Amino acid sequence: MDVRILGGLSVRENGVSITPTAAAPRQLLALLTASADQVVPVTVLTEELWPSGAPRAARAELQGHIAELRSLIASALRGAEPAEPRPGWSDRRTADAILVAQPGGYRLDTGGGVHDVWQFERAAGAGYRAMEAGDLPRAALRLGEALALWRGDPYAGVAAGPRIRREIERLETSRLSVLDQWIEAQLGLGRHAELLSELSGLVARYRTNEPLHAHLMVALLRCGHHEEALATYERLRGALMGENGMEPSARLRRLHRSVLAVRHTTGRPVYGARVPAQYAPGRARLVPAGSVG
Repeated sequence: MDVRILGGLSVRENGVSITPTAAAPRQLLALLTASADQVVPVTVLTEELWPSGAPRAARAELQGHIAELRSLIASALRGAEPAEPRPGWSDRRTADAILVAQPGGYRLDTGGGVHDVWQFERAAGAGYRAMEAGDLPRAALRLGEALALWRGDPYAGVAAGPRIRREIERLETSRLSVLDQWIEAQLGLGRHAELLSELSGLVARYRTNEPLHAHLMVALLRCGHHEEALATYERLRGALMGENGMEPSARLRRLHRSVLAVRHTTGRPVYGARVPAQYAPGRARLVPAGSVG
């Protein structure tokens, strides 16, 4: 089974889509993919489908949606059967064995297939380990691979109830964490000029995200754009004050003071003593190939 949720929901069995178009079974399948290969209790499924309270016929409706999903799975499996069925073929992969009824709930069996969230988490984990080891080229590569799996907003096109909304928030938080570390690695490799356009778009989208604004300020500082770095800080400060009445963090305030100090220093090259050491382009540590998983 091929599961894609980092963008629109797409679930395929043997290359055939089993993603329903109707809203309720689509939402049900989305929740099952969020906990793929694990039992999802009926209480959780009903809470997702009817957050304001399940109707009297909720159990029958849920079973009807399960039957619809199994029908789609069965159709996909029929298209994958060999011309001359081998002994045991039907026993190995059936609709009931893929969408399994178990005591108290249901389990979607992926059969060891591809799940883009699992791919994202593996690549992100490898990237984090590389960052900890100081292997910036490998960190940038693996974190970039994790980010490349995102095709759009998670579960786009799915009517999200409370459980899926929490999963969307979790995934978005994970993505921003990976993005922060990927940019950190890129800056450490001296690629500040290449990042300016992307960072400008990111801070416009995430108006109160301090790490992204800090990265943009550092990139601008290294490129000698001191006034733009100061303007970035002021936009962030205005957004934070407007949202929760709080000043930027101590880290951002220190960075702001550094930009002011650099702006008032004249006659020195950008990559000389003008740039505080902590914001100067880093040098990648050389790590033997294969030493970081």
